[in-house]
Amino acid sequence: MSTKEVDEQMLNVQNKNPSYFVEWIPNNVKSTVCDIPPVGLKMASTFIGNSTSIQEMFRLSSSSTRMQLRTRRESMRKTRSNQ
Repeated sequence: MSTKEVDEQMLNVQNKNPSYFVEWIPNNVKSTVCDIPPVGLKMASTFIGNSTSIQEMFRLSSSSTRMQLRTRRESMRKTRSNQ
């Protein structure tokens, strides 16, 4: 398999599953090809990925903080207008 084919397939995976890849890390997929298979096999592959499961926690935290700040600002505006 050529490196071009590997790169195309990895791009397909990213395009089909964008939520699994964080946008703030450019070029967040790296690949390499070794054309010498293990003894007794015609071909082999390995995939090692960096989990982005913590991404959802950051999104929730950010959303919660935004809501708290918005509520606080509205409360401060009401307090000022009542004075």
